[in-house]
Amino acid sequence: MSIAARFATLARRAGRPFSAAAAGPRPFAVLGVQQIAVGAPELAPLQHLWTEVLGVPATGSHRSEKENVDEVILTLGEGAHAVEIDLMQPLNPEVAPRVHLPPLNHIGLWVDDIHKAVEWLGATGVRFAPGGIRAGAAGHDVAFIHPKGGGEGHATPLGGCGVLIELVQAPPDVVAALKK
Repeated sequence: MSIAARFATLARRAGRPFSAAAAGPRPFAVLGVQQIAVGAPELAPLQHLWTEVLGVPATGSHRSEKENVDEVILTLGEGAHAVEIDLMQPLNPEVAPRVHLPPLNHIGLWVDDIHKAVEWLGATGVRFAPGGIRAGAAGHDVAFIHPKGGGEGHATPLGGCGVLIELVQAPPDVVAALKK
């Protein structure tokens, strides 16, 4: 068991928040915003606003029964600095996950080493959504910090304070471009 994991275990047993500083140096870096996901009960109004009114080009789509989502993928910028805007509607609004609630569904952050990030963050008391590290819609490995937790007093487990946060493994060219 790592030192960080030991500190996290002791903090949880004592019912106190865990200090990330006690875990030692952070072994990963957040490099930038990878995506912003916006949900609604229906895609048509979202797509009209974002593509026809605002002029953001649609660059793809993704549909997943398992994730209860039908989405249109838009892209702002180019190369390593491109940011996806995912417009999402639930396939079934009565089934979890409800990708339209809240309307700002999640924000995706590029990280340079997702495995180290998940290990270190987990040891510091961060709560992850079920599913672990897995391939995301764009083919990059992803993991989600749970939106619950991290409220007043920062009691463990730590979470996104109401926002689902997606950690996205940056490909080598993005790491090189954003670490400059």
